[in-house]
Amino acid sequence: MIIGACSIKLHIFEVYSLKEKRQVIKSILGRLQSRFNISVAEVDYFDTWQSSVIGFACVSNETAHVRSIINNVIRFVDLDGRVEIIDHEIEIL
Repeated sequence: MIIGACSIKLHIFEVYSLKEKRQVIKSILGRLQSRFNISVAEVDYFDTWQSSVIGFACVSNETAHVRSIINNVIRFVDLDGRVEIIDHEIEIL
């Protein structure tokens, strides 16, 4: 069993309150979970309205498949015009 985990630090554009931030993050998390069948959550910067860290994990029996999923998720988030990826960390166990 291969486990892949990744955290993505985001800058969120054009939000001016925590309520607006939560709407954007909730939308992204829902789309990621339904499209890629991964476990995903906001894991840091809960009280900062223009920053967030989301973390996700996936499980497979092949390392290449785990890497593919992680890269596709990062690409998907990067293409979302509401956020910019500042940094990401990948761990494969």
